[in-house]
Amino acid sequence: MTQDEIIAFVAGLGDVLTLRPASGDGTPPISWGDTFFYVSPDGTVPTRRQPFATIVTKDYPGDATSRLDRPGVFRLNVAVGRDDFLRHAGHEPRGAAPAGVDPAAADILFAHPVYGAGGWLAVVDPGPRTDAVVRDLLRAAHRHAGAHHRRQAGRS
Repeated sequence: MTQDEIIAFVAGLGDVLTLRPASGDGTPPISWGDTFFYVSPDGTVPTRRQPFATIVTKDYPGDATSRLDRPGVFRLNVAVGRDDFLRHAGHEPRGAAPAGVDPAAADILFAHPVYGAGGWLAVVDPGPRTDAVVRDLLRAAHRHAGAHHRRQAGRS
């Protein structure tokens, strides 16, 4: 899957605000070139919610184990919650990752190197091995974010 394929797939889920920070738009330079997905039916940037998925194209401070400094490499990150995390990572979100998991390997689903404890999974350069599961996880994350949005909207 390319970044553009992921962006198109997520946009097709409905009510998605896709942010693609770039030079000159007031966003921090570290975020330029990355992509952030929110459920936002009215198209406004949520101020009290994290995105349900992101695409990152570079190493961030404290998050370099996926070696995203390699040309053309990106990582898809998805907020999946405890149950899907346990099913796909094989351990609790706050548990230790199994030995031998390489967070720089392509097309392998693994606990996010920094946000795994929060129920985030990641995959570097998703491809044929992870295509179907990535799509399922993105759908589930979108549904969960949509339900959260509706609960918050009901409180306003």
